[in-house]
Amino acid sequence: MVQAYILIQTEVGKAAEVARLIRDIDGVEKAHDVTGPYDVIVQAGADDIDALGALVVARIQRLSGIARTLTCPIVNI
Repeated sequence: MVQAYILIQTEVGKAAEVARLIRDIDGVEKAHDVTGPYDVIVQAGADDIDALGALVVARIQRLSGIARTLTCPIVNI
């Protein structure tokens, strides 16, 4: 299993709505609206890196109100 943090920049005033919508997506473990350079931080998991990419591109990035995402896979060193 691959886990990642997904950092999201939203359109102005859309952070709470985007976080709420993302929480309902399969594979999303947590979604919080935050302050700083990113508006929402998501913790998600998938079977492999390709499935994680599909989750981000096909499910998360298509939501209304999202301007940009940055996916940070978790590594165990």
